Amino acid sequence: MTPHDGGLDSLVRQRIRALRLAQGWSLEELATRARLSQSTLSRIENGQRRLALDSLVTLARALDTTLDQLVETATDDIVTSPVIDVTRGQMHWPITAYPGMTVVRRRMTEPPPESPSRMRAHPGHEWLVVLSGTAVLLLGDRRIRVEANQAAEFPTMLPHAIGAEGGPCEVLGVFDRDARRGHQRAGGGDEGSGPPR
Repeated sequence: MTPHDGGLDSLVRQRIRALRLAQGWSLEELATRARLSQSTLSRIENGQRRLALDSLVTLARALDTTLDQLVETATDDIVTSPVIDVTRGQMHWPITAYPGMTVVRRRMTEPPPESPSRMRAHPGHEWLVVLSGTAVLLLGDRRIRVEANQAAEFPTMLPHAIGAEGGPCEVLGVFDRDARRGHQRAGGGDEGSGPPR
C-alpha cells in the first residue's frame, strides 16, 4: 500500500487483528495458518512492516475472508435492515466484520421440547439475550430460566433447546460459524433460537 493510503493501511491492520481475535487465535496460530513467521505477523498488525499484496492475500485466506473485504474502504452503510424469514418468524443479520457470525431475532411462544431426543448438540458457541418475556434454556440436564435483559452463553456441544415460559418471549441469538452450521444441518430453528438457512 502506498503512503497516501495511511487511513486504509491502519484500517486493514485493525481488521487483521480483529478477525484473528474473533477466531480466538493467538499470533502464533494465525501465523501458522498463513505460513508467516510470528514476528512478521506481529509487525504487520503493529504497523512496523509494509503491507504487501502477497501477505494480504495469504492472510485473507487464513482468516476465511476475501482480499476485497480485507481492504474495502469504510462505507456510509452503518445501519442495515434485517432479512425477514416470515415462515419461521425470524429476522437475521449477518455480522460482516466477523465472517460466519449471525444474529437472529425470534419470537417464541412454545415451551422447549421435553423430549431429550429433540435437543441439539453440535460444534460451536451461542449467545442468547432475552429482549422480553422469559425464556427457558435446556442445557444438558439443566433447566435455566433467562428473563428479560438477561443473557446466556454456552457451548453448543452440550445438548440444548430453547423455548418460552409463561407466554411469548423475544430473544436475540448470536451464533458463531459452527453453531450456525449445526442448526442449518439440523433443519433450522424449529425448537430453539436456531439461525436461518
